[in-house]
Formats: sequence, structure tokens, C-alpha cells
Amino acid sequence: ALVDAGATIADVDAVAVTYGPGLAGSLLVGINTAKALAWVHDKPLVGVNHLEGHVYAAWLLDPGQDAVPEPVFPLVALVVSGGHTFLVEMRDHLEYRLLGQTADDAAGEAFDKVGRLLGLGYPGGPAIQLAAGGAVDHDAAFPRAWLGDTFDFSFSGLKTAARRIADTERARAGIAGDPEALLPEARVAELAWGFQDAVTDVLVTKTIRAARVTGARSIVLGGGVAANAALRERLLSEATGLGV
Repeated sequence: ALVDAGATIADVDAVAVTYGPGLAGSLLVGINTAKALAWVHDKPLVGVNHLEGHVYAAWLLDPGQDAVPEPVFPLVALVVSGGHTFLVEMRDHLEYRLLGQTADDAAGEAFDKVGRLLGLGYPGGPAIQLAAGGAVDHDAAFPRAWLGDTFDFSFSGLKTAARRIADTERARAGIAGDPEALLPEARVAELAWGFQDAVTDVLVTKTIRAARVTGARSIVLGGGVAANAALRERLLSEATGLGV
């Protein structure tokens, strides 16, 4: 990182490190490495919350990127990643009110599992998005878990439904007994579209409803699944219609 930045450790003011939440092994390695660097070079050590980092990515600009307006408070932030899915309200910087979170599996984890189920490999998010782009009929219907009027999420049942639907499709294609055989590409595209649409529908509908209820003036989208084009496009469309 220092070489890529054309810098030396003397140019560094402090060492920041993710302290959680996350996988224990990764956190252990990162924190101990950061501690060692900070101690050896006599730099301050700054612990960073992983999920807070996803939210505050909305205030960052890529090198060479033109300046854009910062998010305006109050706002609603949706963080969707491989391990986490949640909605928070922010009335000001560093002020959070949790509105809802996943009751079981995160959206990103569901993308990965269903991607493997459809023979699309890992990571599932980009693979499913790519495959879904080839859908023509848009006839694959997947269930939605709305969980009543809450802002919570659940994707465990969607994964189970995806497995059941895939098994039915494999039986129709005559390959139920061959675990190595793949469904026709056109059918995989329809299933990928149906699954992606189900996830996007729940995420966007709850986020827009949260923005309406809280009187949000901005919506922030963060986490790895934020790279999904269908999610971004629909959220942008509905947020624009809401005036945020």
C-alpha cells in the first residue's frame, strides 16, 4: 500500500484498523499487525468499526473523481454485505438509530449460496448479476419475506426456496441424478433474475418506507452488495420519486 501510494511510513499520521464486527481470524491478524506497526513506528492506533466504515464510504471520493454533494441529514443508510444487512437512521454524524437488521442470513451470503447452487461460482453477487442480464422471459418467481411492518430482513427462507426451485428445474431438465450436470444457460439466467429481483424488491421497499417514515433527506447505500447494478438502479429510481 505504501509503494502504491508513493509514500513512506514517515508520511503516515496514524494506523487505523478494523476491530469488528467480522471473522475472528481475520480480525486477530489485522489488529495484531496494526498494533505492531503502530508500536514500532510510534503512531497512534485508531480502531474502526467495520459497519460504520461501510456507511462513511458515502463521504469518500475516488482519486480524480469530481466533487459531489455530501449526504444530507437526516438520512437512512442501508448496509448490505456478505455478513451483514441492516438499516439505520442518522440524524447527524456518528448518531445512529438501528431500524432493522437481518434475522438470519445476510443478503450477500444468500447471493453466494444461490450462485453456487446455480453453478455460477463465487462470489455469487457479480455472477448472478451477469447471468440475470441474459433473462428474457422474467418468469422465475421467488418468494419475499416481508416480516410484517418491521424493517428487519430474512433471506434464509429465500435460499431454501431457491434450492427447491432449482431442484424442480433440474428434474424437468432430466438431470436430477447428475450433480455435475448444469441447467441450460437460458434457464439459469431466468432463475438468477428471479432471485436477484426478490432480494432487491425487499431491500428497496423497506429502505424507501424507512426514508418516508423518518423524513430522511438522503439515502446511503453501502457494503459489497451495493455494487449490484439492479439494486442501485431501483433504489435510485424510487428515491428520486420520493424526492431524496
